[in-house]
Amino acid sequence: MPEILTTADDLHAALQAGAYADGGPVRVLDVRWRLDGPDGRPDYREGHVPGAQYVALDRELARHGAPSDGRHPLPPVEALQASARRWGINAGDTVVVYDDRTNLSSARAWWLLRYAGVADVRLLDGSLRAWTAAGHPLEHGDAALPAPGSVELSYGALPVLSLDEVAEFAADALLLDARAGERYRGEVEPIDPRAGHVPGAVSAPTTENVGADGRFLDPDALRTRFRMLGAADGATVGVYCGSGVTAAHQAVALALAGLEARVFPGSWSQWSNHPELPVATGPAPR
Repeated sequence: MPEILTTADDLHAALQAGAYADGGPVRVLDVRWRLDGPDGRPDYREGHVPGAQYVALDRELARHGAPSDGRHPLPPVEALQASARRWGINAGDTVVVYDDRTNLSSARAWWLLRYAGVADVRLLDGSLRAWTAAGHPLEHGDAALPAPGSVELSYGALPVLSLDEVAEFAADALLLDARAGERYRGEVEPIDPRAGHVPGAVSAPTTENVGADGRFLDPDALRTRFRMLGAADGATVGVYCGSGVTAAHQAVALALAGLEARVFPGSWSQWSNHPELPVATGPAPR
């Protein structure tokens, strides 16, 4: 399995050398985004890893669709390929992604590029905070555009769950809800039309996969966490969140624990926009 995480020091050394010892030329993507302020470019311009290209999650890692498609449906692969080439990505490159908030948004780029067939995508563990804490320099303004890349992308390299498959999967296997517990229980719902969770899903807030330093817990700790939630060793585990962003973060944690994640890209924003589908509330899966 390709490496999933990289340290700040290893990334710095790879940028100095032009490549990782176990990878290809390095391309760095800055994926700053948050629900209450989705445009991360001003923060990017304040300081980013040298050479990092800014990625607009809402526009480049998602498309705009009908509410019944969810809030962040996957972009057409042709559009993602055009973006990836603009970021300078070629076949065989090592792509490193990060944000400024424990990789909750940059994990979307990690998962989507992996799903599209990019074999070596790594998350900067600890995000930008780890880079600055290690004493590495920041670049200000916009990074110079790289030469256009030539990568060819095709969806299907990772397993997914469609809307029509979710209920049956939850009945037969472990489906994790990566949102905050109060949203899972239906106590609050700040953005989607119905509160609660997919019947059969188990609450597993993805924020519990990282420590106070913003780094992922070690693989043994993550395996223990997922076993306690019902994941058998080597199992395929389904995962969703609000709109398919933090579900990717959960997929990273599952991969670190040695489990295969089957992401439901439409997530709760798609499910809750289909009034014919049932909703469960409270702390129990059903």
